[in-house]
Amino acid sequence: MDELVSQILQLLKLCSIEQREFIFQYLRKEFKIHPIESKLNIEAQIILEAINKDEKGLTLRMIRGVIAEAAFDIEVVQKRKNWINETPKGDLAYDFLLNDGQGTVSIQVKLQRSQNLIPMSAKQASRRFSEDLFVVETQKTRGGLDKATNEDTRPYRFGEFDILAVCMQPSTGEWSTFYYTLSSWLLPRSENENLMQKFQPVAMNPNEFWTDNFETCVEWLRTGIKKVIPS
Repeated sequence: MDELVSQILQLLKLCSIEQREFIFQYLRKEFKIHPIESKLNIEAQIILEAINKDEKGLTLRMIRGVIAEAAFDIEVVQKRKNWINETPKGDLAYDFLLNDGQGTVSIQVKLQRSQNLIPMSAKQASRRFSEDLFVVETQKTRGGLDKATNEDTRPYRFGEFDILAVCMQPSTGEWSTFYYTLSSWLLPRSENENLMQKFQPVAMNPNEFWTDNFETCVEWLRTGIKKVIPS
């Protein structure tokens, strides 16, 4: 840091909030916060305001799901030097394909379900579930019909991914907190046991079915433990 920059920082400390805001807005004319501003030719404030004004909350809900996936990449994938990200491009049933040299593991990332930003209990999603559990929605964002079988393509099929990672931000306030379980332990649909149930109960704290440690869940996967999460 040169002397001029040091002097400017010292002067900024003496400025009022209004003066610092003026300087910030002045610099914003020259510097972009993110490349997407140039890509869309629009200021970040307008993008954020558009999301904030979404009265039905559909846009905000979608954005939060995308943030959860990005958080998993930054907080989990990139911090594990012994794992290589081998995720191929395309519309896949999983979000990440990781390899630690012992084999690949596929992970689907979902955000804990909330209502008006307040964590939902499992019972709110289904009266069959306990009040002492959280809940996550496990189905694809976009639906459709299989041309060959005429079946709904939105539900996930067992075997399409190995691990379900649930971002627990609604209840913890932290985007870096994830709970993990095996996809084979999830509840099946009553009408078709090959498909995963839409809503899956999530433990409020780590236990023998849900862990907050990625490596622990990988160990469950590779030891072939068979369970069904409680509801």
